[in-house]
Amino acid sequence: MRKYWHVINLGIQNTLVYRFNFLVRSCLTLVPLTATMYIWQAIYNHKGAEVCGYSLAQMLSYYVLVMIVDSLTAVTDDDWQIAADIRDGNINHFLTKPIDYLFYRLCLFFSGRLVYSAVAMIPTALFVAYHYREFYLPAQPLTLAWFALSLILTALIQFLLSYSMALLAFWVLEVSTFIFIVFAFENLAGGHLFPLDILPTLLAKAILLTPFPYLTFFPVSVYLERATGTALFNGLMMQVLWVMALYGVARLVWRQGIRKYVAAGG
Repeated sequence: MRKYWHVINLGIQNTLVYRFNFLVRSCLTLVPLTATMYIWQAIYNHKGAEVCGYSLAQMLSYYVLVMIVDSLTAVTDDDWQIAADIRDGNINHFLTKPIDYLFYRLCLFFSGRLVYSAVAMIPTALFVAYHYREFYLPAQPLTLAWFALSLILTALIQFLLSYSMALLAFWVLEVSTFIFIVFAFENLAGGHLFPLDILPTLLAKAILLTPFPYLTFFPVSVYLERATGTALFNGLMMQVLWVMALYGVARLVWRQGIRKYVAAGG
């Protein structure tokens, strides 16, 4: 495990170079978030105290939490870097050394998320403090523990999904189409644009069978205490199952890809 701790340390040092970029990016994400909050405030002023089972505090907190979850778990350039390693032959170095490429990339992913989250939390904390009256706080302290567990599983699903997509570079020269398709599904079916439980019941249940709701919608629902009891247990079990399934897919794609790979360059 010592070599992977060394990878994490190197990843943190490399990512710190872009700390100002992360700060600017996190500040700019607050602009559309502010506009969204004003829109929902206008809707609640017209509709009343509750819309689709959400209070105003829950609905406004939902979009703030979406941004927080995204900051803590989203993949940035990892998929592009993995595809570039395959395309440019840099992956040759890992084929002859006692290091697992999946765990190597996972260490870099978590080190990058650690630095980005530390920087992004500065403007986010100031934004939440400014809107503290509209921000929802869980009634049960244990909710925060379930939320943290859900975030860890979300990060693993995010990484394994992106990792598997990037490994398609073993067969195609450009994987951007696949990555953008997954990104589009994540935005629509993940709950970035709106809470999924405001959709018709049948459609919402169908979407919950995919991995996308467990990237954003479910962890946010845990914090808002809309996923409790059986729903909480079932959601966490679905996250665990998706982690296991995507891990198996990642291993399978890697084995098949190595058989096709021609070591050149690097």
